[in-house]
Amino acid sequence: MADYIPPTLDWVRKQVEEYEGSGGTRGTTLLDTGMPCIIVTHTGNQTGAIRKIPLMRVKVDDSYVLVGSMGGQPKNPVWVYNLRANPDVEIRDETVVTAMRAREVTDEEERARLWQLSVDAYPPYEDYQAKTTRKIPVFLAEPS
Repeated sequence: MADYIPPTLDWVRKQVEEYEGSGGTRGTTLLDTGMPCIIVTHTGNQTGAIRKIPLMRVKVDDSYVLVGSMGGQPKNPVWVYNLRANPDVEIRDETVVTAMRAREVTDEEERARLWQLSVDAYPPYEDYQAKTTRKIPVFLAEPS
């Protein structure tokens, strides 16, 4: 079994620890915003290690939209490259953990629909896209 490498950002590591450590009963809203989040467990593309990241909860039927916004920073978050290389993930939504497979959404019509659902769930995504010249990656994690 691969080693787990905790997130390097302090607030991210604390969020993951509270969420995971409580079995999904605490830490289920991001940064005390009241906005629900999920934990995405994935595999590092260079280390092969287990990684975990909290992302906004954007649920579509039995799938989840994963938005690589990084707050509108000029580069993609590392997890984007991890999912491109290793699309098998686990999604923790509160107490439920589901094995899923993530695919990057490249079809423009599908991406536009999922982007709008994401903005509806978390309006700051629109501000993040306005802050950066990169096209923010959108993935859909579907039951495997």
